[in-house]
Amino acid sequence: MDKRACRDAARDWLRHTSAFQNAACPAAPPFLLAIVADPHLMKRILLIKITSLGDMVHTLPLVHDLRRAYPGAKIDWVADASCADIPRWTVGIDRVIAPPLRQFKKNGKKWRDLRGILGAVRELRREPYDVAIDVHGVYKSAIVARLSRTRRRLGYAAEFLGESRAEFAYTELFGPHGDADCRHKMRLVVANALGYEIEPQETCELSIPKPAAPLAADGVPRAMLFHATSAEIKKWPQANWIEVGHALSLRGYRVQLPWGSQQEHEEAKALAAAIPGAEVLPRMSITECAQRVDAAALVVGMDTGFVHLADALGKPTVMIFTATSRPHFGVNRPGQSISVGDNGVRPPVDEVLAAVAQVTGHGAGASQGLPRDCATGDVSA
Repeated sequence: MDKRACRDAARDWLRHTSAFQNAACPAAPPFLLAIVADPHLMKRILLIKITSLGDMVHTLPLVHDLRRAYPGAKIDWVADASCADIPRWTVGIDRVIAPPLRQFKKNGKKWRDLRGILGAVRELRREPYDVAIDVHGVYKSAIVARLSRTRRRLGYAAEFLGESRAEFAYTELFGPHGDADCRHKMRLVVANALGYEIEPQETCELSIPKPAAPLAADGVPRAMLFHATSAEIKKWPQANWIEVGHALSLRGYRVQLPWGSQQEHEEAKALAAAIPGAEVLPRMSITECAQRVDAAALVVGMDTGFVHLADALGKPTVMIFTATSRPHFGVNRPGQSISVGDNGVRPPVDEVLAAVAQVTGHGAGASQGLPRDCATGDVSA
């Protein structure tokens, strides 16, 4: 039996066994998984993670794993047009397919946006893929997988999906992943399904466009405070942000306050009025905000996409949780990033400032000179 025949036999075994739904089932014969994982036979990979910004960042270590396992393969990423900057900056991605799904829904389903979606479908079907990997797990991502020109479509079992009936699109289901966090879970289930080994550390590689002019040319360190959140329940009290801002100003930081909506703009102005030397940043695109993050000396913020991006870029980062799971979504890289609080647990100001001391190398308990798990590519300084 030649390699291609063995690979087909392996895929047939994986498609019909329940091993990926029941941990007690027998494992695949090693030679079969070895053929499935053969880097010379894997030519084109489709990765599906459509939204949102934070979830895109969580997917970066998986991209590095796939590129390491299949150095000669072409890897395409399907992402909503509103979030497509992250895939475009990701080292190892060959093509980004970006349907304007959010815009279509937000703008009243206009014909222009529909044409954009149809164009993305044509682009999706332009090339056949050896495998489609849906790590999003909702109807729209499942439909993308089903529309792709591949017979092998990987996805989560119904109990792990955001929308359980999305399972219809998959030919193989990911296996159990225990209590792994969101990033390691993706790495683990895909590696097990495709039969390759992963490294212990996570690697994130991004190449962000450089700004037209340096953003911190005066030498004053910037501390960005991402005070805004997508839901009221996730907010941290304004009085706490003011205390943190005061403390950072006393340590020589220039506090910068980004915002996205009119309400957030008003909140940022109120904070700036109470924090010495604080700056309310202008309305920014995703690229402009990412450049600011990359130029910052410190980022403190809620469990939001740009704070996850700061961690991926290797910036000293403190992430605050109040209404989502810190063990599942949090960042924690010794000497670089710390998460505080948890679902239903608002951290006090003292705990946040202690975390700032640790990630910036100041104060008791600070860790200095430790290796960082995430590596950046050609990013602005």
